[in-house]
Amino acid sequence: MRTKIEARKLGHIRISARKNVESERSTGFENVYIVHKAVPEIDKNDVETSTAIFSHQLMAPIIIGPMTGGTPEAGKINSVLAETAEKLGLGIGVGSQRAALEKTNLAYTYNIVRKKAPNAFVLANVGCPQLVKGNGIETAKAAIEMIDANGLYIHLNPLQESVQHEGETCFQTVLEKIGEVVRVVKVPVIVKETGAGISSDVAKKLVEIGVSGIDVSGAGGTSWAGVEYYRAKQISDRLHARLGETFWNWGISTAASLVEVVASTTTTVIASGGIRSGLDIAKSIALGASVSSLALPLVRPALKGSREVENLLRTIIEELKTAMFLAGAKNIADLKKVPVVVAGSTREWLSERGFDTGAYAKRSSF
Repeated sequence: MRTKIEARKLGHIRISARKNVESERSTGFENVYIVHKAVPEIDKNDVETSTAIFSHQLMAPIIIGPMTGGTPEAGKINSVLAETAEKLGLGIGVGSQRAALEKTNLAYTYNIVRKKAPNAFVLANVGCPQLVKGNGIETAKAAIEMIDANGLYIHLNPLQESVQHEGETCFQTVLEKIGEVVRVVKVPVIVKETGAGISSDVAKKLVEIGVSGIDVSGAGGTSWAGVEYYRAKQISDRLHARLGETFWNWGISTAASLVEVVASTTTTVIASGGIRSGLDIAKSIALGASVSSLALPLVRPALKGSREVENLLRTIIEELKTAMFLAGAKNIADLKKVPVVVAGSTREWLSERGFDTGAYAKRSSF
């Protein structure tokens, strides 16, 4: 018989695969323009997408984002995703490991990732509520050991917990608990939002306590308030359905959050939240991200098999290479220097928040 957590994990998979759970907000990338270079002065065949994150080499600046685990169905998805990450030389994160930390016979649904991707950059994953209510250090160590991880995601999900039927909303002492984990574990700790973005002031506090990186996970992609809306509807929980509907589009757009974090810290930044193409990835890196991450677009392909996932990711990588060629960027380091114009509502948000985007446009690609 499934535990409540297993049932919830399965519900998340099914809803994500069958329902429209994306935010109605845009990511803000439609306001970001890489300046076209009509004379690229390079051969597209020579464009190199490889890069390094925390001394680990990736063949493209992509991490397959945390999605799932904790059910047999999730184990199959993780197996498919890990096979593809290994084949294409990408990073991969697992979903929250709480289910297996509470019921150890579910560990295989997570550690299948390391078995299928022995050489990949693999990220473990724990949530803030688990750090607050238990022994955060032991929880983090167990999650890392479970999958022989190269790094640890600590995810922030106050919005999801607020609208979830079973939500745990005590986030008191979160910064203190994260700091304790950072000081003890032997791998990089990356703090990750879950679809609502990270502001500059929060980013500064996270860097102050020593985190190695920040994954912005801004608004414009998966709405976890939306996912929980559908779960609440299924059990006729009118209150939480209403909360999910009301806060469906809450958050800081991905592009705006990315600039806020990049401009206010010197930490490694991962861009996620509505990343849907190689052009989105190119824009993210041009704005200062080290790598990008995507999850929802891979759910349905993963249910079909590794070939479907591989085909989609190869297409996205080719889109990235094309954007780099058109910007005259031979490699990822060059892409970080190309001129970019930030316009529209994204520029307005950043201007109101005190950030000047003009410097991006003044770069020279020659």
